[in-house]
Amino acid sequence: MRGYRNAVPDLLFNKGDWFATQEQWKKQLLESIERKSGDELLNTSTTDLARYYASEMAFDVPQIYSDDLVVDQRETQIDVSRDPDRWISDRSRPYYITGTSVDVEIPFTGNKLGFDIQPTTRNFNNPRAVIGDGIVSFSITGADLSPERVRQEIDRVVRSINEHLGWLANDARSYNSSLESLATQAIEQRKEKLLRDKSLIAGLGFKMKERPGASQTFAAPSVRRKIRATVPKPVPSSEPFKPEPILSNEDYEHILSVLENMVGVMEQSPAAFREIDEESLRTHFLVQLNGHFSGDATGETFNYEGKSDILIKVNGRNIFVGECKFWTGEKGYLETLDQVLSYLSWRDTKAAVLVFNRNKDFSGVLAKIEEATPSHPSFKKMTRKRSESSWTYLFGHKDDVNREITITVQAYNVPERIKPRL
Repeated sequence: MRGYRNAVPDLLFNKGDWFATQEQWKKQLLESIERKSGDELLNTSTTDLARYYASEMAFDVPQIYSDDLVVDQRETQIDVSRDPDRWISDRSRPYYITGTSVDVEIPFTGNKLGFDIQPTTRNFNNPRAVIGDGIVSFSITGADLSPERVRQEIDRVVRSINEHLGWLANDARSYNSSLESLATQAIEQRKEKLLRDKSLIAGLGFKMKERPGASQTFAAPSVRRKIRATVPKPVPSSEPFKPEPILSNEDYEHILSVLENMVGVMEQSPAAFREIDEESLRTHFLVQLNGHFSGDATGETFNYEGKSDILIKVNGRNIFVGECKFWTGEKGYLETLDQVLSYLSWRDTKAAVLVFNRNKDFSGVLAKIEEATPSHPSFKKMTRKRSESSWTYLFGHKDDVNREITITVQAYNVPERIKPRL
């Protein structure tokens, strides 16, 4: 462009390869998990800790706000020794004339490191600018500037920056979405190793040596980058971790299949269940569970804040909780979740809530279950949508979020009661 040049020599999006950069960040995440105290790791919810690490290591792509840009102008000395349209007797040395510089500043948010990273997509025409704290700045310099030409150059630089940021956002989207599963896998693997190690020591029959000065606080991973703090740090128990019994996923799935098969019997023999109530439903399910689990399932047993329909216990404490409820509306459903959560005993308790619907609008009931469940204050996440009428959710205990309960909600239509003739 004749008489125009971008006066800032800093080339953006050219100082770091995206693939190498993201791999380094992932390595930092895994190293942070490996450095964590074993007892702290075992005492902390895997879900909460994985979300925290994912939030800490997430990359916040910069966003510029060109509508808020500001400009200023000043006189400056311009070397025109290489301008072919000017007659200069000696081009071997600089020849300066007085010109004008228009300085542009554009605010931005996000991680300023993004302006250094080379996206996987590029056009080899990188913009030039200086990146400050929340400000992108560049200058347009020339001897005969006009408003139209300056505007064109500003638009060109802004367009180029946004184009590169768009490519970077595409790269970051995949990276950010992978962090929670990466952290979850690393945490689970380390927990498994820690539990194996504890079992090894326990099997020796010797007294465990106490470690004085062991850290009892949660230490956030050390990260150089400026990260959005969107997820609070989970706080583990300061007590040494004590292994607790868990219901294996295989056994849990078997229990769910027993319950589901029993509902199938109801659907095949609607006349026999037309007048059934919640207490009778519980009895039918208990008969089936006792046949599979040698009498570990009991009837209405007081425990913690109330009584449950179906319990399977280990050492006198609940490891599985089941509730059979007829749908009475969203409020009643959320109260059922409260009730189930009050039965939490071990660190990893599993539960099932069987919702029976006698209303005609079954699809409406399913929609309300999906909408209402995440609104519960102890809700953490949906771990699996099993079918159109069944979901598995993870909840935290109201008094200790590191104690979790897996709740599978299964909804079923049952035959309507026959109204007596008057």
